[in-house]
Amino acid sequence: MIGRIEGQLVEITDNVVLLAVGGVGYEVEVTHGVLAGLPGRDKAVRLYTHFVVREDAQQLYGFGSRGERDLFRVLIRISGVGPKLALALISSMTLAELASAVRHDDVDVLVRVPGVGRKKAERLLVELRDKLPETVVPETAPARPAEGVAVQEAERALVALGYRAPEAARLVASVKGEAEGTEAIVRAVLKRVAGQTETAS
Repeated sequence: MIGRIEGQLVEITDNVVLLAVGGVGYEVEVTHGVLAGLPGRDKAVRLYTHFVVREDAQQLYGFGSRGERDLFRVLIRISGVGPKLALALISSMTLAELASAVRHDDVDVLVRVPGVGRKKAERLLVELRDKLPETVVPETAPARPAEGVAVQEAERALVALGYRAPEAARLVASVKGEAEGTEAIVRAVLKRVAGQTETAS
């Protein structure tokens, strides 16, 4: 099994990155968090990975931490949860938030994830209660930084404006350090997009 990969970033297509490793290009489907933290092209990228083999396809999934990868492995063993939904769950919240939701049986947190209805959320909470890997989060979850909240809210705002989630994550990452707060980040993104459009025309 391929547990980790390190290579040169060649290109990004939606939520799939192409990494050059020893003369071979590996396509890796990644979380929104990984997308937001990617360096520029030709830079080194290191990911924890899980390789899924099916009759009709083979796919490599990449994560920014071992905790995310271990959680993914737990999720895909739950009935009704495939790799796509597992990736969506990890992309939609921090590991600390998910662990907190499980500890407090917070269904409302999970139903915000695309593809998760109330019944599925309730089943996930039951299934995960005794299965969260130790690498996911310590017993006391740290508070989420305000910057992280603003970034996620800005991504949601861009999705509401019609951008695809992976594209929204990349756009928000592109203005990192230029703006603080949800509204300021969204304005900075729209300004950059408008400038690129004018240049192209």
